[in-house]
Amino acid sequence: MTLTRRLLLSLAAAAVLSLPMVHKAKAEDKPVLVFAAASLKESLGKVAESYKAETGKTVTLSFAASGPLAKQIEAAAPADVFISADLKWMSYLSDKGLTDKATEKALLGNTLVLIAPKDSATTTVPLAEGFDLAGLLGDGRLAIGEVTSVPAGTYGKTALESLKLFDSVKDKLAQGESVRAALALVSRGEAPLGIVYATDAAADPSVKVVATFPAASYPAIVYPVARVAASTNADAAGFIAYLQAPAATATFEAAGFTVPK
Repeated sequence: MTLTRRLLLSLAAAAVLSLPMVHKAKAEDKPVLVFAAASLKESLGKVAESYKAETGKTVTLSFAASGPLAKQIEAAAPADVFISADLKWMSYLSDKGLTDKATEKALLGNTLVLIAPKDSATTTVPLAEGFDLAGLLGDGRLAIGEVTSVPAGTYGKTALESLKLFDSVKDKLAQGESVRAALALVSRGEAPLGIVYATDAAADPSVKVVATFPAASYPAIVYPVARVAASTNADAAGFIAYLQAPAATATFEAAGFTVPK
């Protein structure tokens, strides 16, 4: 065998031996796929950017209402991490064994507000039992997330019922597929009032807060996070840990979220 032929065979063998390492590297570099509540869009996007800058690892974010996201995970969508806007949908998956229970944590908190378009004549609204919310709406509708599947909608309905205002406006609801859909209706002037999170109102300069719902009128808003049980992405746990690191919590707090101590 000539020297040239032996050299070519050696190079070929080396190339074959290196293939598993290449495939392994690609598998390890797979982005972490995060299914997250729509209200986290801006802040979580910034956190993902800082995570990549610090670690070199990429995160892919998919935003929607928590209910539909949970249903997608139940249907075997390839998510690695789930961040819900309430405990209900995290419990829904946890009870079915679809989350890694050891990774379930309370990540963030929020508050519920009533908003109006920025140029609306409506200013401060005295949200309390007996307030004529229907009269303030007039012929318009109250924008709100879908009250059975969107956490902000569920919180909003509960708050209205607690204040004994729901019956007067139940036929005036414009229910959106997410809290951001409700926000958009008010932002575009298509609804005179809407119920969203304080962080959503802060993220859109086209709306203003006209009232904050009493904290006692709805359950504490908790955003839990967990690794999806079916995930094989080794970076999922690392990203969950990063969400609780000082840089990430500072970003969330700047957006108006509260962080459990």
